[in-house]
Amino acid sequence: MAHPIGPRLYSCCNCRNHVGLHDDIISKAFQGRTGRAFLFSHAMNIVVGAKEDRHLLTGLHTVADISCADCNEPLGWKYERAYETSQKYKEGKFIFEKAKIVKED
Repeated sequence: MAHPIGPRLYSCCNCRNHVGLHDDIISKAFQGRTGRAFLFSHAMNIVVGAKEDRHLLTGLHTVADISCADCNEPLGWKYERAYETSQKYKEGKFIFEKAKIVKED
């Protein structure tokens, strides 16, 4: 029996709301608050919180926490601004904590 072909999705660990596409993963080698994290170029069905400056492993960044639009589960953050030239590629991108998302088959 053939399986339907479609985009591979990542969902909120709490309510299974779709929050990201596998094809939008830029890197799986990031560090989040709870361990490993993924850098995504896009996100969906999320709420972006207030911007704040935060000192992260790679320097000072302006970030905004992101949460699931359905259940409000904290999922990670959005990079709004990077102050160091080498980190500018992160601007406008999203960090999802690996522990907070589920890969859908």
